Amino acid sequence: MKTAVPCYYHLDVEVSPERVGQVRRILAAHLRFWDLENLVEPVCSGAEMLLRAIDEHASDKNTSIEMWWNRQHLITAVGGNDHALRPDQDLRTCLQHLAATSDGWGCCATDTGAKVIWFSQRARAGERVPLVARAPEPITQEGLDVPREIMPVARLAGPAVTTNGVLTGAR
Repeated sequence: MKTAVPCYYHLDVEVSPERVGQVRRILAAHLRFWDLENLVEPVCSGAEMLLRAIDEHASDKNTSIEMWWNRQHLITAVGGNDHALRPDQDLRTCLQHLAATSDGWGCCATDTGAKVIWFSQRARAGERVPLVARAPEPITQEGLDVPREIMPVARLAGPAVTTNGVLTGAR
């Protein structure tokens, strides 16, 4: 079983009809490698819809796809470089699909004016394996320290007398 560690994947692609299928297979392979088999269909269909819409409506086909897995959520982001692409008009059908099939989604612009559309899916990685009891291990210390005696407040308040460097008590 693979451990549930945070993962990140980034892919830059020039979108074309034949590349959309290739990107879908690449994303599916990474999700399976991360033990997220149950997210392959919703994530790949959402990314595929966005890529097909970018191929149809955008003049700049250079696109970045990123996936972040933080052990609870998988966030997929598709960023296009086309400044004229309007998500509210050109990508309306895709956004409706993402809203219906994901736990969260959004759209934002970068500093350069590019658009990024992201969506998230909630999941758990792998199957939980029951804990196996281990045999007790021997203690390597010789023994435990004895706790200090609690001294009465009266003994602490008075000055102590020492005889040959040994504390004998209060006066």
